[in-house]
Amino acid sequence: MSERRASVSRKTNETSISVTVNLDGTGSSKIETGIGFFDHMLEQLSRHSLIDMEIDCKGDLHIDDHHSVEDTGIAIGQAISKALGDRRGITRYASLDLAMDETMTKAAVDLSGRPFLVWNVTFSAPKIGTFDTELVREFFQALAQNAGITLHVMNHYGANNHHIAETCFKAVARVLRTATEIDPRQAGRVPSTKGTLV
Repeated sequence: MSERRASVSRKTNETSISVTVNLDGTGSSKIETGIGFFDHMLEQLSRHSLIDMEIDCKGDLHIDDHHSVEDTGIAIGQAISKALGDRRGITRYASLDLAMDETMTKAAVDLSGRPFLVWNVTFSAPKIGTFDTELVREFFQALAQNAGITLHVMNHYGANNHHIAETCFKAVARVLRTATEIDPRQAGRVPSTKGTLV
C-alpha cells in the first residue's frame, strides 16, 4: 500500500496556510494557527484520529479568527481528500458516541465523496475564552465540504462549552480514524456498488 500522505498550501489575501497529513500516522502534530483554543482542538483532532498533522496558518487575526479557522478547515479537508486518493480499500463508515465528563456528543461519517454537514450542536455562550463558539461549526463545514465527506455531529447533552466543543473534535477524530482505515476484507476495492467514491 502506498503512503497515504498529502500536503496542501493555500494563500489568499486573508490567510497563508500549509497543511500536511499522514492518514497512517500515530497522531503526532505540529500546529500553529495563532489561536490558542483552536490549536488545542486541532491537537485533539490529530491525536485521536491518529492522523499526523503539520499545520501552519498565518491569518488576519487583527480582524477576527473567522478566516483562519475556516481556511484551515478547507486546507485540512483538501489534504485528507488528496491523501485518500480514490478511497480504495477504506472502511468508509463510522459512528461513535463520545463522553467527556458531563458531556456526550455523537459523530457519524461517510467518506462518500459527497460533502454534507448535519450539525446539531448548541452552545450556551458566544465565546469560549476569546474564541467564538460559532466557529466550531464553520470549521467542520469547511472540513466536510473539502474532504468530500458526509458528516453528522450531534451533542446529546453537556453544560460546559469547552467540553462540548472538545467532544465534537474528539468524536469526529475517532470516526475519521475508523473510516479512513484500510479494511483487509475489501481487498483493495472501492467500497461502493457504483465502483467509485469520487
